[in-house]
Amino acid sequence: MSLAPGRKLRVAVLCGGRSAEHEVSLLSARFVVESLDRERFEPVVFGIDKEGRWRLQDEATLLAAPRDPRLIALHASAPARSIPAWPAAAPEGLGVDVVFPVLHGPMGEDGTVQGLLALAGLPHVGAGVLGSAVGMDKDVMKRLLASEGIPLVPHRVIRIAEWERQRDLLLCDLAEKLGYPAFVKPANLGSSVGVSRVVTDEELAAGIDEAFRWDTKVIVERGVSGVRELECAVLGNDDPIASCVGEIVVTHGDGFYSYVAKYVDAEGSETRIPADLPRDVAERIRELAVQTFLALECEGLARVDVFLAPDGEIYVNEINTLPGFTAISMFPKLWAASGIGATELVSQLVDLALARAARRAALRTSV
Repeated sequence: MSLAPGRKLRVAVLCGGRSAEHEVSLLSARFVVESLDRERFEPVVFGIDKEGRWRLQDEATLLAAPRDPRLIALHASAPARSIPAWPAAAPEGLGVDVVFPVLHGPMGEDGTVQGLLALAGLPHVGAGVLGSAVGMDKDVMKRLLASEGIPLVPHRVIRIAEWERQRDLLLCDLAEKLGYPAFVKPANLGSSVGVSRVVTDEELAAGIDEAFRWDTKVIVERGVSGVRELECAVLGNDDPIASCVGEIVVTHGDGFYSYVAKYVDAEGSETRIPADLPRDVAERIRELAVQTFLALECEGLARVDVFLAPDGEIYVNEINTLPGFTAISMFPKLWAASGIGATELVSQLVDLALARAARRAALRTSV
């Protein structure tokens, strides 16, 4: 992309959204704006409110907001903006060169916004429609990973119609085949929203009911006792690289890496970067992270979460195609420990987005 002399690249930082992870997204946007190289980039902040309206946000106000998901919020009276179908940089639209979405969860991380940006001809950071969609849906994600021979924890998918039709039968079957403890998750959410750790039939039923408040498809996974929760960040397009491996040690009373442990309780968890692991184990996790990234057609960035069992078995838990970018998030911290600081990381992500857009623009569209 050629720019007029002296003009900086206008980067739209897109945040908020209509999912339960709205507030975490605002914290991520704050970190990205703070980290942009002002010699190269000019940030323009757009917030999507919970009704789906796109509103231009004041950068200074965002940077001054509290670092607490319970207190941060969009400016509801900010001017609305829209995306023209074409051309992308039309004055009545966003008027930007590239979009950096830091939207987490449905209607942002699941391919919906990625498709909108593709139709508008706007380069964007992160995976495209396909990678975003399969990375968001834990059911489809696990099916693809299983087809590649990537190790997974035993699990069962439940759809809401099935649950309503044969609730008691499902409870018996789940307790018999998966046992306790077990984890119940909405299939299409992140940040541990709607996730429950259950140890009895009653808790299992309540956990499934809770998960169905957030999604129409639920995953029930066997809990492996004594696992270590490890995370690895991936960066790149066709030839991605993996960061060092980090570990999450949970100290919160929930007993797992819950939403509260992640974002509310300042002492709910601690990170160890790099994780204290034998070299061969760390390398195997890094290999699995890249293998997962490629199997799911991801681009730009992702964070791959794995479990290390006491017997040495490694299981891929899930991928996050737009991982948290808050000041305490693992993705930027893993890369910082791997020698890529926040400003360089954000710059690389924008450059990867532009390179991908240029490559696709060169493809033929007529026979």
